[in-house]
Amino acid sequence: YDISDDVSWAEGRKGAVTGHLDVRDPDEWREALRSFAEVAGGRIDVIVNNAGVLYGGAFEDADTDVDERIIDVNVKGVTYGAKLGLPYLKESRGQLINLASAAAIYGTPDMATYSASKFAVRGLTEALDYEWRPHGIRVAAVWPLFADTGMLDGVATTGTSRMGIRLTADDVATAVVDCIDAGYKDGERHTPKPAKIHYPVGLQAKLLFAGSHMSPPFLTRFVNGKLTTKRKIGF
Repeated sequence: YDISDDVSWAEGRKGAVTGHLDVRDPDEWREALRSFAEVAGGRIDVIVNNAGVLYGGAFEDADTDVDERIIDVNVKGVTYGAKLGLPYLKESRGQLINLASAAAIYGTPDMATYSASKFAVRGLTEALDYEWRPHGIRVAAVWPLFADTGMLDGVATTGTSRMGIRLTADDVATAVVDCIDAGYKDGERHTPKPAKIHYPVGLQAKLLFAGSHMSPPFLTRFVNGKLTTKRKIGF
């Protein structure tokens, strides 16, 4: 399901269901979930919250409607998908997989509102992991760095220049499938132990994520600054 009507790549595939979905609209979420479940025998085993938009540039240079759109899609859209999908996931003891971002490791300059929106996704994922586990629902997040998709068209920041755009859409899709597969064992749903909630994608994101948990905060700030801005940062 996508806001774009160009879903011909999925049409005609066995088991595929396509449709229009503007994640900012709760009613469209309700209809998308209902129509999918109707074709899938009345159940939904996995919901992947994948909508996202981005603005690259100084926070002060973007109009407020740009910030509003990012929050509406990246935060409200993910929240609606989780809340309205919950009844289906309760029935199936299914999985909610949110698309977060390496921008949620540390605040990212020139992508400030986008980074903040992904921190919201991170927080929602962590909170729902606690709230929904008694229902038998697994909640996890996939964390790509920069991926070569339409979202980065026309975006050029210090971060994209210094770290490059190394991931493809297929890399991210594979990581999502691997994350989903981790929620099954011998064909049955299970929750990995010890709990693993976050799944960085690619070597860069994995190193940055691990480093943020092992280094003192001032060093995490310094390294992130060196990678993402030309501004003087200091210690």
